[in-house]
Amino acid sequence: MNNFYKTMKAKYKETKKSSIAVYLFLRVLVIICAVSEAIKGNYMNTLLCIVSLTLFTIPTLIKEKFKIELPNALEAIVYLFIFSAEILGEINNFYKVIPYWDTMLHTLNGFLCAGIGFALIDLLNQNSKNIKLSPMYVALVAFCFSMTVGVCWEFFEYNADVFLKTDMQKDRIITSISSVELNENKENIPVVINNIASTEIKTEDGKTIVVEGGYLDIGIIDTMKDLFVNLIGAIVFCTLGYIYIKNRDKNKFVSNFIPKKIE
Repeated sequence: MNNFYKTMKAKYKETKKSSIAVYLFLRVLVIICAVSEAIKGNYMNTLLCIVSLTLFTIPTLIKEKFKIELPNALEAIVYLFIFSAEILGEINNFYKVIPYWDTMLHTLNGFLCAGIGFALIDLLNQNSKNIKLSPMYVALVAFCFSMTVGVCWEFFEYNADVFLKTDMQKDRIITSISSVELNENKENIPVVINNIASTEIKTEDGKTIVVEGGYLDIGIIDTMKDLFVNLIGAIVFCTLGYIYIKNRDKNKFVSNFIPKKIE
């Protein structure tokens, strides 16, 4: 029996070492990036690097503040997600250069946020004598938590675009639109325009900007796509979480993604 506990303890230390290795490796890369951007005079990017380094401390803060241990796999995913979103996505323009980079991260965001919501309600459920929630209810709360975070993030993107003139809700070229605003009789009947080849944007000072290839959508498609893939990520985790609660002692794979209370 003693040998068993020694083996399990050694495996635990080994997994935490791999998580720490990921943390240290990514931290070094972020510091190098911060120095490089500062030398170039890109101080906003330098600030993003500092924000990333701050976000890297989240797992440690969760552990110390709430006495919750993130499994090795989940902790590594959190580090990689932060690095991929801020350093690769924003600073190195992976959002524009690599197709579906944004889609992949929003899917992962739905997965991670569902994991956080799941852990919060599951830990409460396990440590309360007066509350006993069903596995389906726990999964549903986690799903709602993930989708709420996704919606709030889209609110943030919208307000950043409106007030700070960013383009977080990425624009895209489309070739078909339908709008009641184009109805000459002001009826609630949309006018459909297909096969749009180009559009012109005219400003009051006489400047004309030609959008070749179609019509410039200003973010609604990106927002709906982000929420849809967030939903997919949330459903995947909540399904795994439901299976985990039903077979808590048997499902070792899912336990790699479920935060646990430190005894």
